[in-house]
Amino acid sequence: MLADSARGFLDGAAPVSHLRGLRDAGKTHDARLWRDMAQMGWAGILIPEDAGGSDMGHAAAGVLAAEMGKTLVTSPFLSTAVIAATALKQVGDARGIAALKSIAAGEATYALAVDEGRKFAPDATEMEAKADGNGFRLSGAKTFVVDGALADRLLVLARTGGGLTLFDIPADREGITRDAQHMIDSRDSARIRFDDVAATGDDVLGAVDDAMTVLRPALEAGQAALAAEMSGLAAGAFGMTVAYLKERKQFGVPIGSFQALQHRAAHLWCETEVTASAILHAGRALDEDAANATLAVSLAKARATATAQLAVMEGVQMHGGIGMTDAYDMGFYMKRARVAAEWLGDYGHHAEVVAGLRGF
Repeated sequence: MLADSARGFLDGAAPVSHLRGLRDAGKTHDARLWRDMAQMGWAGILIPEDAGGSDMGHAAAGVLAAEMGKTLVTSPFLSTAVIAATALKQVGDARGIAALKSIAAGEATYALAVDEGRKFAPDATEMEAKADGNGFRLSGAKTFVVDGALADRLLVLARTGGGLTLFDIPADREGITRDAQHMIDSRDSARIRFDDVAATGDDVLGAVDDAMTVLRPALEAGQAALAAEMSGLAAGAFGMTVAYLKERKQFGVPIGSFQALQHRAAHLWCETEVTASAILHAGRALDEDAANATLAVSLAKARATATAQLAVMEGVQMHGGIGMTDAYDMGFYMKRARVAAEWLGDYGHHAEVVAGLRGF
């Protein structure tokens, strides 16, 4: 029912043509679309009822993300409603509850500022937060901050005296410079510089030198939801490809009647089904035993990455020359798949996690 409701809304409000329109207008975000999503309760999908949400769980968040992936919806859902909401729930103090209420109401958006190099590596964070009286001074730079150019607030990971600390600070604080970097998939991103930015103890999310207690559940929630979005992307690309196989004719017959193409389409369908199962398992694992969900989450993200890339490559191949043109939508799916593959850990990162947890 949730999937059907989401599909009915998104088909009208955010088809792929909506993304094309944003791209052509030089935009990466539709504020009205996000307000409509918040009014339907999507922004509060992981937020407790006493903070204005519905608390439907990670499996439900994955359902929404998958439906968004089918038409390449651009929104702060992953950064705000999934990652930030999960981090704030770990704290549970009055400030955190107030922030969760703002998210559920669609009044606040967040971006996660973790990456500093070419690859996802939170434990290798070098950005410093030096002690300054009762507070800190943040200096350094973050790259590949998805939704970072337009977000109201930033979750910033920095190195303090005894470890890593997570800060929740407004994006317009003095000393913060955001350089928007529109990515190839038309999603908002930014490189953010921190020049002696002041932070107080109230800006610390969780405990000083103990960021991962708060951040790791948020990262895994984001990875699972991103995997679900990629599975939706694969399904969208697959549906477009099958429709083309049925209508394109060669030698007077639909090309879908050619056995070689049927085999390739069948193989892709099997891959999408297995990946969908892995993603559903990851959502259930996060809902039932979040402390031990790492294996399920990394497996889902790795499989989703491989399946999405297979879907878009096969889609372009089976469309032939038109699949390579900007006039056809398949290219949008390929670009989104490439960016999503890198965000929150690529295939190699998650394959290594899976291998390590399996004892290899």
